[in-house]
Amino acid sequence: MSGDEPVYDLFVIGGGINGCGIARDAAGRGYSVFLAEMNDLASGTSSWSTKLIHGGLRYLEFYEFRLVREALKEREQLWANAPHIIWPLRFVLPHHDGLRPAWLLRLGLFLYDHIGGRKKLPPTKTLDLTRDVAGKGLNARFKKGFEYSDCWVDDARLVVLNARDAADRSAVIRTRSRVTDVRWVKGCWHVDVFDERNRTTQAISARMIVNASGPWVDRVIAASSGSNTARNVRLVQGSHIVVPRLFDHDRCYIFQNEDGRICFAIPYETDYTLIGTTDQDYAGDPADAKISQKEIDYLCQSISSYLEKPVTPDDVVWTYSGVRPLFDDGASAAQEATRDYVLKVEKNGQGGAWLNIFGGKITTYRRLAESALEKINAALGKEPGKPWTDRASLPGGDFPVTGVKALAAELSARYPFLDERTLRRLIRLYGTRSYVLLGDAGSMDDLGKFFGRDLFEAEVRYLVRHEWAMTADDILWRRTKLGLGMAKADADALAEYMKDATAIE
Repeated sequence: MSGDEPVYDLFVIGGGINGCGIARDAAGRGYSVFLAEMNDLASGTSSWSTKLIHGGLRYLEFYEFRLVREALKEREQLWANAPHIIWPLRFVLPHHDGLRPAWLLRLGLFLYDHIGGRKKLPPTKTLDLTRDVAGKGLNARFKKGFEYSDCWVDDARLVVLNARDAADRSAVIRTRSRVTDVRWVKGCWHVDVFDERNRTTQAISARMIVNASGPWVDRVIAASSGSNTARNVRLVQGSHIVVPRLFDHDRCYIFQNEDGRICFAIPYETDYTLIGTTDQDYAGDPADAKISQKEIDYLCQSISSYLEKPVTPDDVVWTYSGVRPLFDDGASAAQEATRDYVLKVEKNGQGGAWLNIFGGKITTYRRLAESALEKINAALGKEPGKPWTDRASLPGGDFPVTGVKALAAELSARYPFLDERTLRRLIRLYGTRSYVLLGDAGSMDDLGKFFGRDLFEAEVRYLVRHEWAMTADDILWRRTKLGLGMAKADADALAEYMKDATAIE
């Protein structure tokens, strides 16, 4: 390695929400940052969530008051910073005898409304399910329910936009780049990074390592220490199913199961309903997680007990499954394990510092990053900047939370050839950066090759050039969800087009 190569302040391992959130915060404070992700951004846990920005109503039962309060405070904060990919939802909680009593639900929802500084989201209210539209489609035995607020998030896009903003602030983001060795030499860390695309290895120097590798965090620790005894996280598999849309309205449901778990049913990608999640301990490679038939049956049975018309495995059009790296707090059951995060700085006795990230949830990623920066500042002995992400929009989110209709009107006037459905989809993915994507297009022909659904070459090129997309799956399942309902021939045509992503750049 020549003496001209830079020494970065931080080397971040992992391109999930925690890694990208920390990279963004650090870059915005003036740190030099290099982030390596062995696959695609958000290809692990961060794209397999239930897509919620929420306090976690059920965590109150486990006395996780600090976590719930912090998460509730983040709801409106994140909504303000990214109103294109985060928006409010109303959840209906039907009540019935035999499970949690009505007084306990009311108490929990009262706390949920008041401990998190709610300002713009509407409060809880009681519903008469025999009269309210939210009762339509439910089993007739449900007469009463409660309705409360939380928020939706496009989880994979939240990750990518954090990475995009980090890169705009001079962070280096490398995907398909696997860390193969980490060692401390002559006052700094030397990290070997293997690029899967060109099959070459690059040595990167950094003053501090941030291990944000999610389900692989213990494996990274073990590999760097030469020990196989590291056990800090409990791997818990969560699976979801997607079925054709179950309800005509836009409200969501949270159902109580007899085993103490809860199950969500959420409007998804206009034409579908998302149902989940499961919680079960997982052993093995997190990359191999797949939903089991037992989990599919469980989710179908759980939701069917509340519905007029049951959901069967034959209704399922798509599934996904991911592994959550929960901090191992010794809980007896997977659903009882803490969703809080734990940050630990390790030092090698020679001046080298290493920060490990355990646990966490999407809703609190920004606060996790701020906490991580406090430890990074202390370890490196400097403070180049103060917290700033609470008041900074993510790319495309520089418009008011009430401004979606106004933005749609502006885009429709500028690009009148776009239909309403396509326009809405673009806004919900790209916000004001839709102008960058569409450029000077004056007609559909100017958008280039058509790949099915409403995906055109202009969008594909944008995703390759600005958002690190390299394969058809990156585009169809992480940058967008257009893989749902896309014909195989169209997906194959996109895959063929993407074979030479470097030429598209």
